[in-house]
Amino acid sequence: MTPRSIFANLVRSEDGAFSTAYGPFVLQSALQPIFRSTGAELDIEAFEGLVRVSREREPVSPGDFFRLVPPADIADIDSILRTIHILNTGRLNRSRARIFVKFHPGLFRTPHEMRQEVERIKLAGHEAGLKPDRIVCEISEKSGAADDIVVAFTQHMRAIGFLVAIDDYGAGDSDLARLKRIKPDYVKFDASWVRDVLDNSAGYALLRVIVRQMLDERIEPIFEGLEEVWQVDLCEELGVPLMQGYALARPEIAPTTFNEAFPEGLAAFAPSPRREAALSSDLPVAPAAPAMRPALARHARTFGRRQSGGE
Repeated sequence: MTPRSIFANLVRSEDGAFSTAYGPFVLQSALQPIFRSTGAELDIEAFEGLVRVSREREPVSPGDFFRLVPPADIADIDSILRTIHILNTGRLNRSRARIFVKFHPGLFRTPHEMRQEVERIKLAGHEAGLKPDRIVCEISEKSGAADDIVVAFTQHMRAIGFLVAIDDYGAGDSDLARLKRIKPDYVKFDASWVRDVLDNSAGYALLRVIVRQMLDERIEPIFEGLEEVWQVDLCEELGVPLMQGYALARPEIAPTTFNEAFPEGLAAFAPSPRREAALSSDLPVAPAAPAMRPALARHARTFGRRQSGGE
């Protein structure tokens, strides 16, 4: 694979955003902010990269799309989606914001395949102006990967300089002892699990203890799926430093309006507990695709997790 081959299937739209195609499908990058609570203010800590799929300008759910993809092509699509998320985050020209990109360790059958993907990510980050520590490799608790594979993956990524997040905490065999072994930088709580815990009288106290234990281990908890302001307030009462959800900001198709809505402030330069290149102009230019924004949220007093739509 040549050093620039990962860019072969990229399209740069008139608005500057990057997308790609698979057969008749257009794959766009949607970004949703993850906010850090700094007391009186919320600042963007990072963005999560999500895929938005269309066919002949009509939206297609990511689940329906991936069911049509032959297994042999899944790893390549997974890789190109990480690339467009990284490139589109770089176009925001923010000085500190990170990008969360999903990984499925089981897709890498050999160490060589893993090394290849790492080189792709490093190259995409370099082109986007993002240092390795601004790229967060996110692994789901629902991935089914064995602990030894996850630990080896985490150690490999951290040695290169990437950060690591565990998603869907509480949805699988989650426990703090396992997290101590994996040593992620971030943990995203499964929203439905949080809802269930808070349904009993001892749940609030338990959740507060879990959050505190993670912070003591220098793991930053993230609560997602927040759809009401009272849920944001509850997170702050629990001491949760990072939050994500429709109550704060909806995902937007790149290039997004987040710089206008949430300009970087001085608080964005505060150090976190752990711790810049334009693409060549030879990429094809395509007309801007219509932004497929998510439907209006249905407000309900639960931590029900909204389907984020894939990668």
